[in-house]
Amino acid sequence: MAVTLEAGDAAPPFLLPDQDGKMHGLSDYAGRIVALYFYPKDMTPGCTTQACSLRDAEAELEAMGIAVLGVSTDSAESHRRFRTAHALRFPLLVDQGAKVAERYGAWGEKTLYGRTSVGMIRSTFLIGPDGRLLKVWKRARAAAHGEAVLAAMRDINKKTAKKT
Repeated sequence: MAVTLEAGDAAPPFLLPDQDGKMHGLSDYAGRIVALYFYPKDMTPGCTTQACSLRDAEAELEAMGIAVLGVSTDSAESHRRFRTAHALRFPLLVDQGAKVAERYGAWGEKTLYGRTSVGMIRSTFLIGPDGRLLKVWKRARAAAHGEAVLAAMRDINKKTAKKT
């Protein structure tokens, strides 16, 4: 049965190693906003576009208090090469067996160029300081994704400011 998470749902906990073997858990980011993005494969055109878009927006994302975490099933070594090749500063997490991706609904059937396969679905989850989902991109667009996350956060901040 496919998982479908929506804004307002509790984000599933996770504990995954990054490219250097350091463990990252959702609880490590308690009180912060996390942009957790799932992507299919290091060094591929779409994934490179998406990662670089988030890299280019990282200073503004950090200024908003947002920690960026990338997740794929690639190895730590692959992640290290990807980070170096594209000057990425945020951690890339290794989801061996796609167990965390499954819990987020980011692993499943997808169609590319008319062919259906099972794999990582490009998805992003903006997780609030309380561990609840603020925004979900179920099939995120690679291009300008950093700007999309920034725009969503600006919108959330405006709505929050109006309530106070």
